Amino acid sequence: DRVSRLAKILVDTFEVTQGDRVLIYMPMIPEAAFAMLACARIGAIHSVVFGGFAAPELSNRIDDCKPKMIITASCGLEPNKIIRYTPIVDEALEISKLTDLRRLIVQRHDVVFETKLNKDLYLDYYELMADTETGIDCVPVPANQELYILYTSGTTGQPKGIVRDTGGTTVALNYIMDIVFNLQIGDTWFSGSDVGWVVGHSFIVYGPLIRGTTTIFYEGKPVMTPDPGAFWRIVEQYKPHSIYCAPTAIRIIKKCDYNGEYIKKYDTSSLKSILLVGERC
Repeated sequence: DRVSRLAKILVDTFEVTQGDRVLIYMPMIPEAAFAMLACARIGAIHSVVFGGFAAPELSNRIDDCKPKMIITASCGLEPNKIIRYTPIVDEALEISKLTDLRRLIVQRHDVVFETKLNKDLYLDYYELMADTETGIDCVPVPANQELYILYTSGTTGQPKGIVRDTGGTTVALNYIMDIVFNLQIGDTWFSGSDVGWVVGHSFIVYGPLIRGTTTIFYEGKPVMTPDPGAFWRIVEQYKPHSIYCAPTAIRIIKKCDYNGEYIKKYDTSSLKSILLVGERC
């Protein structure tokens, strides 16, 4: 329902149409997934930028993908600090000379509520959602319709935009989640990544949801939020089938809790596997 209503907002308020690009600059909150799925619903192409990037990196991606609008949030949370997003967005748009580009903002009322925004440029997500009672139907698209653009990190030069199509992405992820990971309808899945990376696109949003499973969004780290028991606490509370993360996550948990005192505190019996990806183990 929320995805459908957000899709209607994109069409009616921001005049987004099939083939338009929408840049998403958000922390790990469910509204980030709603934004991605709302774009897919109307055939718009989303480009998610990792919320840890500063204004110059955000500007590079804005310049390249030329978005119709930006979806963002008031802040993101990191260990021991809060990162306000609107100053970063404003600076990036200044660099890109696109200061009139409109933005949809998720105000995180319990953390940071921005009160001095230009309301002609920053439209409030929750206000628009409250005013939108009905959603919009899915727009049929060809299998080779672009689903998203995701940029490389830029550590070896100018960031390169990787384009994934709709049909190939959905078929491949459905196959992988079933045959490789044995994820079935009704299961729960936890990927300890971020939607700003391809792992987040494939294994937090699209892959699990295509399989009809519950996916866990986690805005935090393996340690320090608040301790090395963070992953195991999630397992006990939500009972995921598997954990999918980088080897570094397990290494840092081991470093901070070498004797495994924290894992002993929680019921991890739901876990069938811990899957490591993205670097050498």
